[in-house]
Amino acid sequence: MTSDLKVLQVIPKLGYGGAETGCYDIAHYLPENNCQSFIVTSGGELLKFVDRKKVKVYRLPVQSKNPLLILINAIILIGIILINNISIVHARSRAPAWSCLLAAKLTGRKFVTTFHGTYNFKSNIKKFYNSVMIRSDLIIAGSNFIFSHIKENYSKYLNDKKKLMVIFRGINVDYFDPTTKFETDEKKLLKKWEIEKDKKILLLPGRLTSWKGQEVFIEAINIVNIELGYEAFYAVILGSDQGRDLYKKKLIRLSEQYRLTNQIRFIDHCKDMALAYKVSDIVVSASTEPEAFGRVAVEAQSMERPIIASNIGGSNETIIDEKTGFLYEAGNAKSLSQKILRIVNLDETVLKLIGTNGRKNIVQKFNVEKMCFSTYSEYKRLLN
Repeated sequence: MTSDLKVLQVIPKLGYGGAETGCYDIAHYLPENNCQSFIVTSGGELLKFVDRKKVKVYRLPVQSKNPLLILINAIILIGIILINNISIVHARSRAPAWSCLLAAKLTGRKFVTTFHGTYNFKSNIKKFYNSVMIRSDLIIAGSNFIFSHIKENYSKYLNDKKKLMVIFRGINVDYFDPTTKFETDEKKLLKKWEIEKDKKILLLPGRLTSWKGQEVFIEAINIVNIELGYEAFYAVILGSDQGRDLYKKKLIRLSEQYRLTNQIRFIDHCKDMALAYKVSDIVVSASTEPEAFGRVAVEAQSMERPIIASNIGGSNETIIDEKTGFLYEAGNAKSLSQKILRIVNLDETVLKLIGTNGRKNIVQKFNVEKMCFSTYSEYKRLLN
C-alpha cells in the first residue's frame, strides 16, 4: 500500500557532495516506507546509481542562476507537481529553491529547504538571494552551527509559521566500515599512489580550493619534519582541482620550496573513499573557513581513523576532542603540526581506542538511517 506522501527533491547536480548524497539517500529511503520519491536535477555522477524503478527522475537545468531559466523551471515544476500530485517540494540549493518557492506557492504544496552551508552574503542583494532558503514551511539546518548562523543572520525572515530545526547529516556507516576492506585492495591502492607502507600515511581529502587548507597542511608537514629531523610519514592530498590549476601549481611549488616532493602525493580522485581512509593512519580536515557539517571528520571516525580538524564549524559538533579526534586552531600551521606530532607519538593501544570511540560516536549520532528517519518524520508532520 502506497501512502499519500509524495516528495519531490530538487538539486542542481547529483554529485558526491554532502547535499547530493543526502538527497540520494532520502530518495531511496522513501519508497522503502511506502512513499513515492521524485528528483529533479541537471545531472551528476550519482545519477547512474539511482534506482529508476523506485525513484522518478526529471532532468532540468536547475543549476542555472539565470532569472529567465529559474522562471521557466518553475513553470515546468508546476506541471510535474500537478501531474504526479506531489505533496512536498524539497529544495536543496538556492537557485532551484526560487523555482520551487514559486511552484509550491502556486500549487499550494508544502515547501521544505535544507540549509547546507553558510553561503556568501557580502551584499544585501546576495543576502536576499540566499533568503529563499528561509522562505519555506520547514527549514532544516545540517548542524547546530548552521542553525545558529540562520538565527543570527536571517532572523527577519523567520516567524512562528516557519519551523527551523536541526537534522544532522548522516553517512552510510555500513560502507564506511573498516572491516569491509581487504588487504589486497589496500595494497593495490598504495601501489597506485606509489607509496611503500614503511611509514605512516597522513590523508587530507577535499577539493583543491584555498579555504580547504591545503597550504596550512603543507606548512604543518614542514614544521613536523623540522621538529623530528626526518620524514616520519607520507602525506596524501586527495582531491580534484576542478579547473583551479593555478592553485594546484601553487601547492606543488610550496611543496617543492619545502623539499617535500618525495613525501607528498597529489591524487586527483579515489573512487573508494572508505579504502582511502583505511590505508591512512591519520586523517586531517584543515578548512580555514567553517564547514557546515564536515563530512571528512565523520567518515574518518566511522572508519576508526584518528581525525585532526580545525576548531570551527561542524567539526566542533562531530568530534569529541581528545576522545574521538583532535581539534586545532584553524589556519594555524604550528597548531596543526603539534597535533600531528602528538598522534605520531601515541601508543597503538591509545590510537585503537580513539578509533573505536570514533566509530561508536558516528554510529550513534550521524548515521544515514537516523537522518532519513528524522527527515521522513518531519515530512509526515508537515502534512498532518
